[in-house]
Amino acid sequence: MFLFMFGLFAAVGWIIGSYFIGDWLTGALVFLAIAAAINFISYFYSSRIVLFTYRAKVVSEAEAPRLHRIVRGVAQKADQPMPRVAIIPSPNPNAFATGRSPRNATVAATKGILDLLDDNELEGVMAHEMAHVRNRDMLVMTIAATLAGAISFAARWALYGAMFGGGRNDNGGNALIMLLVAVTAPIAALLVQLAISRNREYGADEAGALMIGKPLYLASALRKLEEGSRRRPMQMGSPSSSSLFIVNPFQGGGFVSLFMTHPPVDKRIERLRKMAGDMGQY
Repeated sequence: MFLFMFGLFAAVGWIIGSYFIGDWLTGALVFLAIAAAINFISYFYSSRIVLFTYRAKVVSEAEAPRLHRIVRGVAQKADQPMPRVAIIPSPNPNAFATGRSPRNATVAATKGILDLLDDNELEGVMAHEMAHVRNRDMLVMTIAATLAGAISFAARWALYGAMFGGGRNDNGGNALIMLLVAVTAPIAALLVQLAISRNREYGADEAGALMIGKPLYLASALRKLEEGSRRRPMQMGSPSSSSLFIVNPFQGGGFVSLFMTHPPVDKRIERLRKMAGDMGQY
């Protein structure tokens, strides 16, 4: 899927280079260089950016003893380093993990999730987030989001060229190709990004449940979080970062549901219950 996104990005650069400067190779290389630069920035600074965006405050054990105790217990079961722990001042019940590796990870929980879940359910959620950390999912999804955004940026160039006729090879056929690329490329990139996100969520559910050996705790938590997020959607941040959270904090329906960053909660719960059955838990 990543190869497809890089190929799509190069193709957009190819077309724009041919249209604006008469050199497809230069266009492709320029936009691939932009993608590499954006990925470099994301790799080293995305964690700080997302924590700042959601006003997450890193807390000590004295400030949040319950959350620290649960996260430490999960880290020990997973044989992972203890991550930093942060709290987000939002009534939306949710959590996310960020960081490019287990050694510089942060797990963040909203005030809403701490009020809503019991210890067992919160342990299931933290195990899910620690699974993301172990699998470096945050890095994977950050790069996917960055590439999708870069493709959209390049496609806008194509759209402006098609609309205002700013290219060197200015004829109706080229303009039509540019317009087609401008419309289809961002959609294709977004669909790939969402497929990656949903795949990683299923994987973190399974790995987190195995980590603590109790899939039903996470299943119960997911049901509560889905209902809680509908009642109290997130009032800060941006829907573009919704894939970081364990459930979508920006709930929507209708056309929006076609572009979900997360698998349906009912399917996630069904898979966890099947795991529990296979493990002899009912």
